[in-house]
Amino acid sequence: MKVRDVMTNRVDWVAPNASVVEIAKLMKSNDVGSIPVCEDMKVEGIITDRDIVLKVVAAGKTIESCIAKDIMNSNLVTVTPDQDVHEAADLMSQYQIRRLPVVDQGKMIGIVALGDLAVERIHVNEAGDALSDISQGAHH
Repeated sequence: MKVRDVMTNRVDWVAPNASVVEIAKLMKSNDVGSIPVCEDMKVEGIITDRDIVLKVVAAGKTIESCIAKDIMNSNLVTVTPDQDVHEAADLMSQYQIRRLPVVDQGKMIGIVALGDLAVERIHVNEAGDALSDISQGAHH
């Protein structure tokens, strides 16, 4: 099974100059913990709720003073729509992440989340193992 078979096609994203408040509201309304940062549909980075806590709140900055490009993680791990879902699960486990932008010819076309990998019975154990590794902070 390929990533394209399980990915979410409609993905909300923010521009590099998006405010922290805008990002947090998008996370809340979509019930997600990360938001891709894109320019012309090219993924520039990703922001997690943890990034907001550590790079803004814990750093003593004001939410008004920070924008997406200030706090985004630009060391991206992405997948293509044609990659096997097992590869996606392995990447999530290896890099301790729950969501991977799906990129085709340089443009973001979707996102695949850890939960998406459990849609097929055969992938339930693999997704569970990846989640366990992520939750425990295991490194391979």
